[in-house]
Amino acid sequence: MSEPEDSWWDVDAGPIVRSFARTGGRTRPSRDEFNLITLIIATNADTARHGLEPEHIVILRMCTGTPLSVAEISARLDLPATVAKVLLGDLLDMGAIHTRAPIALAEAPEIHVLQAVLDGIRRL
Repeated sequence: MSEPEDSWWDVDAGPIVRSFARTGGRTRPSRDEFNLITLIIATNADTARHGLEPEHIVILRMCTGTPLSVAEISARLDLPATVAKVLLGDLLDMGAIHTRAPIALAEAPEIHVLQAVLDGIRRL
């Protein structure tokens, strides 16, 4: 007896574990510090902490040494941003990550300064 090609357990069936199960049913982070462009960096990659889910460990490893935005973390984990924010809230509560707001547009160098630097580099 052959199996049909359109089996329910194929890739199109979606994740086996639903997103809310990964957060213990929580739908909001413990703190309201995250938006999609908030930068996250791990304080250390100590994955031996008790109570960490596999997603927490992956986040710590991804954010060690290089800050990543909430949007990047969400995309790499293939999770909705709201779920990623709940997981990040857990890590923030235990002191495993730091958050940093991205550079505000007002603090960014003006375009004429960047153009002058680029022109100077080209002359080298």
